[in-house]
Amino acid sequence: MRIDFAYAWKTLVNSWPLFAYGIRLTLEFAIVGTVVGLILGLFVGAIHAIDIDPFDKPVTRVLKHLGHGITSLYVWVFRGTPMMVQAVFLYYLLKPVLGWTGFTAGLFIISINTGAYMSEIIRSGIQSIDKGQTEAAKSIGMTNTQTMMYIIFPQAIKNTFPAIGNQLIVNIKDSCMLNAIAVTELYFQATSIAGSNMRYIEVYMITAILYLILTTIATAILNMVERKINNTKTVTIKSNL
Repeated sequence: MRIDFAYAWKTLVNSWPLFAYGIRLTLEFAIVGTVVGLILGLFVGAIHAIDIDPFDKPVTRVLKHLGHGITSLYVWVFRGTPMMVQAVFLYYLLKPVLGWTGFTAGLFIISINTGAYMSEIIRSGIQSIDKGQTEAAKSIGMTNTQTMMYIIFPQAIKNTFPAIGNQLIVNIKDSCMLNAIAVTELYFQATSIAGSNMRYIEVYMITAILYLILTTIATAILNMVERKINNTKTVTIKSNL
């Protein structure tokens, strides 16, 4: 079956308000999910990266083991199950209690799903930093919280920025899974349009192109930010020399 490009263009023009609304929701889910997921990932990754010192007090060791266990379980569950299954399960499980809408549930689900991936990214970033920096910070009287906030986290985020940015690209695409709980993002809108005119090939071709445009623009912006970060680091190194 051939593709009718003229009809595809006509469909895009006539149905643009629906496509535009879907694009807006897709970007909202991707951006909010990535930002909240990063914050959650920083918290979970920091707990997961804490070393258990044999010289710690028994209570401290128990709390550290408990923190490792809870964060490991969280990462294991949300990285090991599809986001669509998580969305349907959590939406209907908590709806009688929270009375939330699909939009609110979607933001929550994409955020905690992203947080599981972000925590592993941040944990690897933290572990890549020389432990001598932590020891130096403690030697000048900085607390563990101050060390994490001002020494470890900034470097970990810089080192893992490409992976963090890639998660935004993933969220732009994976937000389509939220259509399972009737979230009207881009894929949901495309399905509605295709169901009304029965021209699935043209409608999904348009949808694929729109997703490609969104991910390409996001990639270009992230590359610009990454270059700026790298240039800043280069200038700092030169100035120290």
